[in-house]
Amino acid sequence: MKKILLFSLLVLGFILNAQIGGSTKIGNEDSKWTFGGYAGLGGSVGSGGSGTTVYITPRVGYMVSENFETGVAGNFSWSNSSYYSSTMIGVGPFVNYYFSRTFFLGGMFQEYFINQTNKVTDQKYSGNEAALYLGGGYMQRLGDRTYIQIGGMYNVLYNKDKSVFGGGFIPQVGIVYGL
Repeated sequence: MKKILLFSLLVLGFILNAQIGGSTKIGNEDSKWTFGGYAGLGGSVGSGGSGTTVYITPRVGYMVSENFETGVAGNFSWSNSSYYSSTMIGVGPFVNYYFSRTFFLGGMFQEYFINQTNKVTDQKYSGNEAALYLGGGYMQRLGDRTYIQIGGMYNVLYNKDKSVFGGGFIPQVGIVYGL
């Protein structure tokens, strides 16, 4: 687990480093490649026990046209508390359509590979789950070809009786470099 966490932090460092600088150039032309994602660290203390959550979601895209981007996104999530632990890894394609670099609509498919343990009952679960997210949001320019994206997506494949997820909606706040 420590190796996976270290690898994830290295990938995060690469992504954050890729977002610093002027423009992405290949030869004398601007690159059509985009880089970004988001990361987070959470914790809880209370009657449910203390816990920690770490997640990282890197993405690499390619601008097919001025306003249309496609690419691949990954997802790594690790949670641990007094009563429960979970590791999820997801990967899949995404598409985004941009409106004047102010708004965007997007879709993303993720195939998640999940390992969970209930520490109280010693019950374990290993499996996978597909998710198809559709949504959009607002973009704000931060610098030369760098934007913050704020929005949300809904998993249209979400089934509350069968899913390991607590809900179908996910909020998004992330950085994209290269638009």
